[in-house]
Amino acid sequence: MKSHSFNEEFSMAESLLQAIQNKTAKVGVIGLGYVGLPLIDAFVTKGFTCIGYDVDQKKVDDLNAGRSYIKHISSEKVRAWKDRKQFDATSDMSRLREADAILICVPTPLNESRDPDLFFVEETARSIAKAIRPGQLIVLESTTYPTTTRDVVLPILETSGLKCSKDFLLAFSPEREDPGNPNYSAAGIPKVVGGMDKVALQAACALYSQAVVKVIPVSTPEIAEACKILENTYRAVNIALVNELKVLFDKMGIDVWEVIDAAKTKPFGFQAFYPGPGLGGHCIPIDPFYLTWLARKYGMTTRFIELAGEINSKMPEYVISQLGEFLNDQGKPIKGSKILLLGAAYKK
Repeated sequence: MKSHSFNEEFSMAESLLQAIQNKTAKVGVIGLGYVGLPLIDAFVTKGFTCIGYDVDQKKVDDLNAGRSYIKHISSEKVRAWKDRKQFDATSDMSRLREADAILICVPTPLNESRDPDLFFVEETARSIAKAIRPGQLIVLESTTYPTTTRDVVLPILETSGLKCSKDFLLAFSPEREDPGNPNYSAAGIPKVVGGMDKVALQAACALYSQAVVKVIPVSTPEIAEACKILENTYRAVNIALVNELKVLFDKMGIDVWEVIDAAKTKPFGFQAFYPGPGLGGHCIPIDPFYLTWLARKYGMTTRFIELAGEINSKMPEYVISQLGEFLNDQGKPIKGSKILLLGAAYKK
């Protein structure tokens, strides 16, 4: 594909911004899970038309039939999107050309070696590269390590023959979804945005400002990528701290819950975290280890993160040992005992 001149680039950006402003821009969302579907809800609610892409044909069929599989996005709401012709789901990635903005919300797990697995991000970028057209805004939302947007996604997109900042715009804005929390919808959570250049930043901020309560622009995609990793690492490390104190205070006969309740009366300098049988969710047990992997490339070790992972991973064993002690006190072995487990799934 032929690259555009400066004048064409300026015109491209102006056209996109105008379409965003008057809400004629079509928003494409790749990945129709607990991040992508609420994001579609935020844009559709504000009057945009969205097209959703997913490799799972069952999800596509369910949504097109007006059936939701996410608790806080009702089937009634999905049917209303369809009735108003504001939403269509597809597994045909060639339809990416229809979108003016493409938001990538695909998983970023760890592999067996606990290193980042960017397979879904890379495959999505390759699919976009096959269908990309001049004038599109691409935004990666998947949680990942700093430099992914610049060093992984951008080169793949440019295999299309189009050039970033001249033919298409690229940005990163980390998802901040809190599944099942009725107090925070996708529209009610501030969005951090980092663009590959000023025009991309302007376009991405303009888009998100139409759908979410507040947009926080930052200077680079790397800042936005690091922001999300910091948020999740902060939680993982503090949960590990309170888990370790839970074990210690148990041995001392001190109620950790009462300690936390007392400590959180301090109006500054303390945020309450609570112990539990390890870490749950899609992000907190995984994301900090992106930094551990990245640090090795710079000859460093992330001792806090690694220690937190060690402590949190031992908590299930600790819970079982406590259960065993309790049953022993009752004169019962674990084997043969009936144990009721409340809360077997993550926020479901």
